[in-house]
Amino acid sequence: MEKGKIWTKDFIFLLASNFLVALSFYLLMTSMAVYAIQQFKASESSAGLAASIFVVGALFARLFAGRFLDVIGRKKLLYSGLTLFLIASITYLFVTSIGFLMVIRFLHGIAFGISTTILITVSMARLPDDKRGEGTGYFSLSTAAATAIGPFLALYITNNFSYNTMFAYCITFSILALVSTALGKITEVDLTPEQKENLKKGFKLKDFFEKTALPISLLMFISGITYSSIISFINSYAIEINLTKAASFFFVVYAIFLFIGRPIAGKLFDRKGENIVVYPSFVLFACSLLLIAFANNGFILLLAGVFLALGYGTLMSSMQTIAVKVSPPHRLGLAISTFFVCMDTGMGIGAYVIGLIVEQFGFHTMYIILAIAIFLLIPAYYFVHGRKASSVKV
Repeated sequence: MEKGKIWTKDFIFLLASNFLVALSFYLLMTSMAVYAIQQFKASESSAGLAASIFVVGALFARLFAGRFLDVIGRKKLLYSGLTLFLIASITYLFVTSIGFLMVIRFLHGIAFGISTTILITVSMARLPDDKRGEGTGYFSLSTAAATAIGPFLALYITNNFSYNTMFAYCITFSILALVSTALGKITEVDLTPEQKENLKKGFKLKDFFEKTALPISLLMFISGITYSSIISFINSYAIEINLTKAASFFFVVYAIFLFIGRPIAGKLFDRKGENIVVYPSFVLFACSLLLIAFANNGFILLLAGVFLALGYGTLMSSMQTIAVKVSPPHRLGLAISTFFVCMDTGMGIGAYVIGLIVEQFGFHTMYIILAIAIFLLIPAYYFVHGRKASSVKV
């Protein structure tokens, strides 16, 4: 690793690989429920499960990948995950039933969980310590780009071509991800025999989580639940308040300001410390929810998208960096796994939890309640990490 340099050859190739894997994920996630209904006459619930069971597989894989990647070997496990990702992409061409589709989706999710956990781990290992916040911000933009391009590409392909064309794109992305990974260097960690033994033995819950990263990760669990209120319900809410046209541009605005805000926030994180980034991020996140709650025109709704990017978008990469910062180097993979398991679980169960709130109180009140919840995370962050941030060195 070149001292003080973010944009090394290895970092660029690993970032590209992460983008291609995430692009394939969002391409399929956007269209899978409709595909299941059209191709197999699946019910709405079965179609939803066909889409979401991918996330279940990814969560399952993250638990084990984080714990065993340095026991098995980062390179070996990463290539295994990417190869399984490619095989699953090919298998979509031969699916003949909704049951078979769900099996493939689950296996594809496992491959995604393994691949992304290790790609993030090895990429962060390539970053210089004094620029880890900035580098994490850049790396996370590869996923942000996929969230904008993937759904757009899915709609274009399904409206103009067959689903097999979409699967062909996914196969191509999977092959390119393997090639890009092969062009980058995978840094292994030499564990002591004692460290290896500690990672291998036992199957207690604590063996699958990094305890030093858990407090920060639990804050992101709550943030993930809150973010799911926007991912899952912004379109339904927009219909209710007659702002569907503005809502169609919501995530475009979100992606644009994510690209603008994250690099700036990353530099501030490294130069001034995490608190100068995290506290404003919580405030902006809460304000975005309040703007959504009180939106009565398109400008207010799109302004909420700006605040969401500068709030939640910045918060996610900053908290990930903190989770790594407070964890032992030889447990880096487990710390990243802990972070994403908590955040993804929050987003996974969020739609159900938020749906219950909406049934009782409606969208307007739901967004106000969630804004208050995010404001309450500010003192929680202070006690979990903020008050001692200056004493935790990178």
